[in-house]
Amino acid sequence: MKHPKTPENAPVALPPSALADSGSRWLLAQEHSQPEKTLSQPPEPRIPLSTYRLQFNRDFTFNQARDIVPYLSALGISHLYASPYFKARPGSRHGYDIIDHNTLNPEIGTDEEFEQLCATLAEHGMGQILDVVPNHMGVQGGDNTWWLDILENGPASVYAGFFDIDWAPIKAKLHGKVLLPVLGNSYGAVLDNAELQLRFAAEHGEFAIYYHENHFPVDPAEYPHILAYRIDTLSASLGRDNPLLMEYQSLVTAFRHLPRRDEVLSERQLERRRDKEVYKRHLAGLVKQSSDIALFLEENLRIFNGTAGQSSRFDQLHHLLEAQAYRLTFWRVAADEINYRRFFDINDLAGLRMENDDVFDATHQLVLRLVREGKLEGLRLDHPDGLYDPEAYFCQLVEQCRRVGHTPYLVVEKILAVREDLRNSWPVQGTTGYEFTNLLNGLFVVTGAAERMTRLYNSFIGEPINFDDLLYRSKQLIMKTALSAELNVLANQLSKIAEADRHTRDYTLNGLRSALAEIVACFPVYRGYISDREVGTEDLRNIEQATAAAKRRSTTADTGIFDFLREVLTLAAAERKSPTYYQQVIAFAMKFQQFTSPVMAKGLEDTSAYIYHRLLSLNEVGGDPRRFGVTLTAFHRANQTRAKNWPHAMVTTSTHDTKRSEDMRARLNVLSEIPAAWRLALRHWSRANRSLKHRVDGMPVPTPNDEYFIYQTLLGIWPPGEPDADEMARFSVRMAEYLLKAVREAKVHTSWINPNTAYEDAVVAFADRLINAPEESAFLADFLPFQRRIARLGLFNSLSQTLIKLTVPGVPDIYQGCECWDFSLVDPDNRRPVDFGHRRASLDVVQTLAARTPEQRRTGVRALCDTLEDGKAKLLVVRTALALRQHWPEVFLQGSYVPLAVKGEHATHVCAYARLAGERIVITVAPRFFARLLDDTDRLPLGEKIWANTTVDLPFHRPDSQYLCAFTGKVMKPQQHLSGWRLAVAQLLADFPVGLITGETK
Repeated sequence: MKHPKTPENAPVALPPSALADSGSRWLLAQEHSQPEKTLSQPPEPRIPLSTYRLQFNRDFTFNQARDIVPYLSALGISHLYASPYFKARPGSRHGYDIIDHNTLNPEIGTDEEFEQLCATLAEHGMGQILDVVPNHMGVQGGDNTWWLDILENGPASVYAGFFDIDWAPIKAKLHGKVLLPVLGNSYGAVLDNAELQLRFAAEHGEFAIYYHENHFPVDPAEYPHILAYRIDTLSASLGRDNPLLMEYQSLVTAFRHLPRRDEVLSERQLERRRDKEVYKRHLAGLVKQSSDIALFLEENLRIFNGTAGQSSRFDQLHHLLEAQAYRLTFWRVAADEINYRRFFDINDLAGLRMENDDVFDATHQLVLRLVREGKLEGLRLDHPDGLYDPEAYFCQLVEQCRRVGHTPYLVVEKILAVREDLRNSWPVQGTTGYEFTNLLNGLFVVTGAAERMTRLYNSFIGEPINFDDLLYRSKQLIMKTALSAELNVLANQLSKIAEADRHTRDYTLNGLRSALAEIVACFPVYRGYISDREVGTEDLRNIEQATAAAKRRSTTADTGIFDFLREVLTLAAAERKSPTYYQQVIAFAMKFQQFTSPVMAKGLEDTSAYIYHRLLSLNEVGGDPRRFGVTLTAFHRANQTRAKNWPHAMVTTSTHDTKRSEDMRARLNVLSEIPAAWRLALRHWSRANRSLKHRVDGMPVPTPNDEYFIYQTLLGIWPPGEPDADEMARFSVRMAEYLLKAVREAKVHTSWINPNTAYEDAVVAFADRLINAPEESAFLADFLPFQRRIARLGLFNSLSQTLIKLTVPGVPDIYQGCECWDFSLVDPDNRRPVDFGHRRASLDVVQTLAARTPEQRRTGVRALCDTLEDGKAKLLVVRTALALRQHWPEVFLQGSYVPLAVKGEHATHVCAYARLAGERIVITVAPRFFARLLDDTDRLPLGEKIWANTTVDLPFHRPDSQYLCAFTGKVMKPQQHLSGWRLAVAQLLADFPVGLITGETK
């Protein structure tokens, strides 16, 4: 079944049989639902042939996206892959701080402009995938109406159950309140400085507290604090028998008798919700009608708002604030006492209770409408590990999409550990591809160089770093600082469970908290997925491993506390216990799972990876710096597994989340090939730059570890070609901003919480001196030739990894701009504007090659190799492979994956495999380890002088098979050997550094 207005070469909707093992997973959605009526079977998802990720914000709108659709179509993209574009907080650069899931972001465009984008996509036969955010919403700032309703009404708000708020935390004074860590200083200091201001919106009859860009509604039941203050003065002014005064007094009484915030029965909630709005309108009318009342309230506000520096003048405002459904605190308090779940440790992003059906329904109206209308064919599900029950959410989403007549393509942003598999019970197509990013990157790292690279790193920094211990310490640090409050909540839950059984009631709260932290710090994966439906063997294994490791590390005398925790986490403790006890245990186990994920993310990605710098290309999201490279055998095995289990998962090399762009990593991987030269370069640079360091607290800055980090970073993102002064100035600013982030994330000498500006300034100044040194300086005279060598070899690496991504099993994603060279750091650096005009012009050049004769194409392709730095060679790989995917979709969507044996002198330098479907064959030949292959950096890795007798086996070859180079159109002629048919690599790579070969058997 084809998509409306779909050209002949566009992606097709596959029949159920084409989805292989992944197809059955979709049936699970119905097992977890109870449809109200029998529905006709919706069509299977339209699997993208490729996606192109665009970052929407006020500087890149629907109209701008519509303008580049023809370019994306010409490139060969089947689906636009959009960042979140539902209404977010004003000025949002990323869209993950959504404040209204059912409205488009007005900063990105109007409904009409969105419709025009969708129409343009349809005209070009393209579909759309949207990044949706079910885990959290943007709060604070006064933009989220649900959140404001909670602040006004507390537990009585209809939205009180929408957010993951602990309404009965350990601290009794916080019961029924939300802790808001928004103040820039202690509460008392902020109050005495008159930074908190009470204001009255006369047209709405509403009071609110303002603090800079934030505002906090006042509970209407507490309006009498303000309205009745000095009421004798108003009575004297108007006269006791004045009808307006009596009306005013009656209104004060009415506000006072509103249902309280702790009255949460639905009828009382409804009464409060209805009456408070009636009374507000009444108050607005009175103020409009009586200037005396208006002036009276104005004077009350002046008194409540006090005089800066006179503490006693703020007593009334303080008493009013104490009566609210929230407690305003210093932002530093968040770590210990915050009582709502956040996205990691970001106070402005509050966790949603998506397990609540009302929350699901309220947040999915627009997305389901867009699915029903065919405007969205796929969804990327952000941060599913934050959800209480991810699988239940996936099933519910699939079922609701089926109810509106469509089954979308679904991928999840799930980070998998090295030996962790995606749960096959999930009704999704796969992950967003972080594990593939690291798998592919590792292919270009020399595994045998691990020990030498470790020795030289340890030698340079002056000490060995045990990464296991570093990760453990980092996770413990996160639980003591950023996520201490969440640990306290869990420990309190666990203590109640322990108290309920006489065999465990002696365990103290502190002991339980300590044991809990040990197990979380030792947990081997991001999270488990135990639920009341299943306790899987993988979950049992992870809990057992974490418990055993925690016991070994613990200094407690009674290790039985760990056995108790294990029994609770595996639900074994609830066997033959009361339903109440079971509910407590399952609730704790599932909340525990929500906690381990942010601890791992913050401990690994945002702490350890900014400390351990052996080879920075390994320090990627979803990566493990301990895994030094990937063997060809492991690489092929992983691709075969994906082809079998998750053939339509996303495969990517750069994203908005990656720490370093694909081309930057491709450069850095070269260092693993030349450890001796790298060690020598480090020695020269360190000596040359010793005088550039500043002393901070008696210590030369940067430290050797940070210096090592700076040199790798400069190698990775130094601008290509001959950058002018303006480009170098921009580069210097980018580097400064990045280094500030990096040293703070490391939390060694400075941090976001306790910034050491002297250290930070010294680090930034050191890097700036390196960048802006004269070319004849001792450092740049040695650095620039070394960097140019690394950069050129990195381009060859990048061509290979680009081709592989576009031809292995999976749906290849291209991050905006990365069809050409892109040397970027972590966000916001990787979200800089893309020059699509330049890319359009480059694509025009590449496309002209396709219309030429094979000989002319060979000449043109060779010419691109002579100007590698302009990016057209990478664009040729992208355009050619995407065109082939459109021409032969069945090869890439359904075809088998066959590793091809490589023999000869340089066999270890080649990764080769074939995709087969029916009579069609696509062969990929991707070289690697170019530094060891090329003695002269200026040479191209082409032809017989380089490849000598290296060959690729063709186990599927038949006498009538024909092979063509997809880049040049040149006929490839196999050679027959005693063991079978082979293609010479010298022939395959005669004109271009990578090989994409098509074959057919008649």
